[in-house]
Amino acid sequence: MRIVCPHCGERPVDEFVPYGAAGLKRPDASASTSDWLDYVYLRDNKAGMHGELFYHVGGCRAWLIVTRDTRTHAIAEVVAARDQRDAAR
Repeated sequence: MRIVCPHCGERPVDEFVPYGAAGLKRPDASASTSDWLDYVYLRDNKAGMHGELFYHVGGCRAWLIVTRDTRTHAIAEVVAARDQRDAAR
């Protein structure tokens, strides 16, 4: 699999470190133990398009949101996480 970094261009996937699902909402510090257990351990793992965080450790060191199909690994979109965060403000 190759990822097209918005800063570095097309790069091999081994330059990136996957972090997990993009868009997860971290519970408040005062949340219950059950809420924290759900956040840390439970994931839906749905088939289809899914946004994931990747860190470009072997290149620009930017955080990216990669939208890919979990059934085929086909990548639909790659955006800098910073750009997406700024657009949401």
